[in-house]
Amino acid sequence: MKDLKLVGLKSHDCHVLMQQLLVMAIRDILPNKVRLAITRLCLFFNAICSKVLDPIKLDELENEATVILCQLEMYFPPAFFDIMVHLIVHLVREIKCGGPIYLRWMYPIERYMKI
Repeated sequence: MKDLKLVGLKSHDCHVLMQQLLVMAIRDILPNKVRLAITRLCLFFNAICSKVLDPIKLDELENEATVILCQLEMYFPPAFFDIMVHLIVHLVREIKCGGPIYLRWMYPIERYMKI
């Protein structure tokens, strides 16, 4: 608490933070345009992580990812954009090829291995 850092989080904890809590945490802190871009990113992750996906909406989600990254580029410095941020563009294509993400999550394996 002294350093105000979150340590020891597992991947599921990060997903919950990203999809649910971050939207509420930035509600009154950031300017509206920045908050909107981050909220759209959180909603994008929420949509692709759902158990039921509409194949017709996948193309819309793919376009949404591109728009979100363009918005983020307007508000964050270039150092923020490493290869991991770029991979967001490919997530929808991966869903089209491999099916819903929840079938490939590592949460059960992490729980089993206790790491």
